[in-house]
Amino acid sequence: MEFHEVVRKRRMVRNYTPAPVDPEAITRIIDNARRSPSAGFSQGQYFVVVTDDDSRRAIAELADEPAYVAAGLDPWISSAPVHVVVCTSEGDYHRRYNEPDKLQPDGSEIEWPVPYWWVDAGAATMTLLLATVDEGLAAGFFGVHRLDGLAELIGLPPEVLPIGVVTIGHPAPDRRSGSLARGWKPLETIAYEGRWGRPLRAG
Repeated sequence: MEFHEVVRKRRMVRNYTPAPVDPEAITRIIDNARRSPSAGFSQGQYFVVVTDDDSRRAIAELADEPAYVAAGLDPWISSAPVHVVVCTSEGDYHRRYNEPDKLQPDGSEIEWPVPYWWVDAGAATMTLLLATVDEGLAAGFFGVHRLDGLAELIGLPPEVLPIGVVTIGHPAPDRRSGSLARGWKPLETIAYEGRWGRPLRAG
């Protein structure tokens, strides 16, 4: 599949068929996701692949899946045959930036005006989503802001934090998000040339 096709085909899918997912496809997806950019090549992103029924149902319960179903959505979390929990470790970045080639001239660590462990986790998640589409599969994402207990459920060490769960499977007909009715913002309203307010020229 051409890259522009992958980008345009990607969307959050919230229903899956019972068909199993090839484990080798999941390995390829994770292998691509781990190649996402990371500050200082710190590589502080981790992925926990969950496929057993009990754990997937437990994650769905943490996410309060019945509330989704009550809103007219399918039970997409528990029905997805694969969950990938995307995680990040701030500690990996501090350790990397305390290595000799990354220290400041005075021997101190940088001040981190931007928490790049979160930025890089987002990049890894996007790569994972695109890699899933490239495998002919579908994916959805839900954040951890309402998943108290997820870290304990999958046995994460204290310094590794989950940022969200990507559900993966073969797509089934689903109810698309009402937010899509907003449409894409016109290119000239979000891309500027040289300075803010000067629309990017085509060509």
